[in-house]
Amino acid sequence: MGTDSNKSWQMSGFGLSKLKPVTGEIPEPGPREILVRTRAVSLNYKDKMIVDGVLIPDLALPFVPTSDAVGEIVAVGGAVSRFKVGQRVLGQVIADWPDGDAPAVLHRHTLGSSLSGMLSQHVVFGEDAAVLAPASLGDIEAATLPIAALTAWFAMAEATKPVPGQTILIQGTGGVSLFALQFAAAFGLRAIVTSSSDEKLKRARDLGAWQTINYRTQPAWDEAARGLTDGLGVNHVLEMVGGDNARQSLNALAADGRLSVIGLLGAMEISFPILLFMRNRIIVQGLSVGHRRSFERMNQAIEALGIKPVIDKVYRFDEVPQAFGHLEKGAFGKIVIAMT
Repeated sequence: MGTDSNKSWQMSGFGLSKLKPVTGEIPEPGPREILVRTRAVSLNYKDKMIVDGVLIPDLALPFVPTSDAVGEIVAVGGAVSRFKVGQRVLGQVIADWPDGDAPAVLHRHTLGSSLSGMLSQHVVFGEDAAVLAPASLGDIEAATLPIAALTAWFAMAEATKPVPGQTILIQGTGGVSLFALQFAAAFGLRAIVTSSSDEKLKRARDLGAWQTINYRTQPAWDEAARGLTDGLGVNHVLEMVGGDNARQSLNALAADGRLSVIGLLGAMEISFPILLFMRNRIIVQGLSVGHRRSFERMNQAIEALGIKPVIDKVYRFDEVPQAFGHLEKGAFGKIVIAMT
């Protein structure tokens, strides 16, 4: 294999202009590693933050970014027992979290950040950092699952248990948000979706949103959410923005509500009044994807429920800069790069 070529997109520095295509050799898997021919890669906002040097400013360069991909196993190491050649797999982003409690240092072994990423025609990673892809999804759809779907699933089905009839407020219409909306509909939850676009809100209603709020025309969206729940507040908020936005999220919550902190589109910190937090007995939980066992449970549920990921646009392998540009502008669902 070593003499065959392997095309990748590699960072030589920070900024999209420093992300360039390179050609190298196809890597060899170690004893407990698998070699995967990638078929599709999906982008997450954290990938842009890594490329820009915001998330990991001391990242060792050169570096192949992105964490989410689906592909076919083309070779296995001599000690591999979980998989065989020909199977279609997805990478488990936090590679050393198979089940139960998270590792003490959560991002020490993470695909696309501390470990080399997936934006390559062939990738090698440990067999423990892989799960079988759902047979019900094609490659473009399956590539969207490792971060966006699993984060939504972990927030709604693992960190807590869904109670039909309860209300969840979902911020935005990106990848995590739309998976959360689809899971909410499947779980019998009443989903309120916020966005600055009436067109996107209409599409969210078509996907099963119970109510929608345009936060541009209704900047007091927290009060609007309380109004939709007869003044009681919502039971669960998926916080995607950070900063002062968390104050409104807190105000939108009912007593004994849950705030799942997922995104940092607006700021790297959150801020809210302590008294309201204490008085209403709010549970605040930070989310960082999920463990491998939850990934497997989610994939089984996706097949059983017939859930199909929402794809905004598919780019070719030579259109990676355009795909990142689209990510920066915002998407309705997921942006995917077809590797072949």
